[in-house]
Amino acid sequence: MKTITFIGNGNMALSIAKGLKDNYNIEVVGRNLKKLEQFEQNLGVDVNKFLLDDFDITDKTLLLCVKPANVEEVSCKLKGKARVLYSVLAGTSILKLKQNLNSHAVVRTMPNLAASVRKSMTTLTGDVTFKKEAQTLLGSIGSTLWLNNEKEIDIATALAGSGPAYLALIAEALTDGAVKQGLKRDDAMIIMRGLFSGFGDLIQNMHPAFLKDGVMSPGGTTAAGYAALENGNVRSACIDAIEKAYKKATEL
Repeated sequence: MKTITFIGNGNMALSIAKGLKDNYNIEVVGRNLKKLEQFEQNLGVDVNKFLLDDFDITDKTLLLCVKPANVEEVSCKLKGKARVLYSVLAGTSILKLKQNLNSHAVVRTMPNLAASVRKSMTTLTGDVTFKKEAQTLLGSIGSTLWLNNEKEIDIATALAGSGPAYLALIAEALTDGAVKQGLKRDDAMIIMRGLFSGFGDLIQNMHPAFLKDGVMSPGGTTAAGYAALENGNVRSACIDAIEKAYKKATEL
């Protein structure tokens, strides 16, 4: 199996590694041996573990999973020239990556936490000679979409990268609403999870507007609840969330 070298051992690195571990050898590079050992334990398979200082990246396939603010610091601790660098860093441009990390090619990627269950929606852009490899690699953790430029991947970051947090808020709020009306918390959680599971399948083949119209009967319960969401400016808040997250991505 091919080897993927993770630079960084945080939550996103672990989520991606969980999706890749059956098809790739994993090695991970970090600052702290105890945290690297914890990464290995959480992953559930043996990995090659290395400390960051003077790590040789020559001819390696790298997955950069550090915080955007740490790119310069991390790059100073590496030596050699990588075969290709796949970056999951939000808002970190290809130019900045090339200026700081020595690699023959760079591809920006934006997976999300669903990578751990192989359901990530991952967007990609960068060196087109690695397009097919990138789609195969990140396709191991879910769906992929190659985008034409970095502006598009920054927008996609706001939608798919940050999206699980937005949906988690909706899920929690709907569950709280059911509890408020008298449903047991455990039952509300089971119903909410079933709702999201079924909706995930439906939305693959239906436009959201048609899905909504199929549920909403005249003067019915859905219409009453939907009107409350519109009165609460939920639609506008979601649109604003994408705008704010996109602008933040361009500032990183």
